[in-house]
Amino acid sequence: MDFLTELAATLLTQFQKPTLAFLIGGMLLAAFGSKLEVPEPVYKFVVMLLLLKVGLGAGMSVREADVVALAVPAFFAAVLGVVIVLVGGRTLTLWSGVSRMDGMATAGLFGAVSASTLAAGMATLDAEGVAYEGFIGALYPFMDIAALVTAIALARMSAQRGLAAVSSGGAATMTMGSGSASGVDGDVVRTILTDTFRSPAISALVIGLAIGVFARPDAVFESFYQPMFHGLLSILMLIMGMEAWARLSELKKVAHAYILYAVTAPILHGLMGLGLGVVAHHMTGFSAGGVTLLAIMAASSSDISGPPTLRAALPEANPSAYVGASTGLGTPVAILSIPLFMALSDWLIGF
Repeated sequence: MDFLTELAATLLTQFQKPTLAFLIGGMLLAAFGSKLEVPEPVYKFVVMLLLLKVGLGAGMSVREADVVALAVPAFFAAVLGVVIVLVGGRTLTLWSGVSRMDGMATAGLFGAVSASTLAAGMATLDAEGVAYEGFIGALYPFMDIAALVTAIALARMSAQRGLAAVSSGGAATMTMGSGSASGVDGDVVRTILTDTFRSPAISALVIGLAIGVFARPDAVFESFYQPMFHGLLSILMLIMGMEAWARLSELKKVAHAYILYAVTAPILHGLMGLGLGVVAHHMTGFSAGGVTLLAIMAASSSDISGPPTLRAALPEANPSAYVGASTGLGTPVAILSIPLFMALSDWLIGF
């Protein structure tokens, strides 16, 4: 009973936060037939500013981190992002009616990181007096970018295979050489990866990261990007809400698949993060607090950088699926799981 009460309280808190509140507000506007529209150029400008801010902040964290101590946890964070997308995308598409595009987009969000969930984990550890490495925030871009790029690239490869099969009557996959068993040859793979990194969303994220690492953007970050961030995010969520409602009918037949995934994936992903964190502990002395936060990052699902990146890079994917599963269910489950990962880290390593 206490668990259900805590779950209800957490869900209510999430609904009151600007991210989810504006998302629901956009859905309500669309449901009541509002004619409110945000011009596409304005949307693209908002996305660019948001992703530049995320990239700059992450790059500044990387710049200030101890590179040697950061290397192993950062590698594991990137591995987690890729593996979560590979496993999640495959798992979701096992359900009849879940498209490869929607499955990969959803897995991409769950492989990426929620800044709010990470912040909640840090605050919980701080309240308990548990120490952790100062570079933990710098792990964010490694997991985030790895997951999003993997999801986008695999979704595009899947779409390319579908086009090849249609254009050749299904013979394309059977006639590929040994180096292209997936039905997409090496040149196509390279093209897709190149296009992914050149896409506006990933480009803004990566250039922000590079400037944060190699330049000194602290002043413009604090005076321009930081103050505008939450306001721009609210506009983005309003747009996503309106678009999600417009495509909600596509989700009705397979909603149970996304609900089951959103409820179970954060725990399973967090356990994966915990396992790799323990390995990093034995290799480098990574702290129990750091192990806990790596598990929390793996359990979280992106609520800031992921939705606009996927919306821009995979416009065919249904936002009702990937945003609803991630922000609506995945985030509350991940936040509720924080005490679990703290207890496991304490049991395995000791605070």
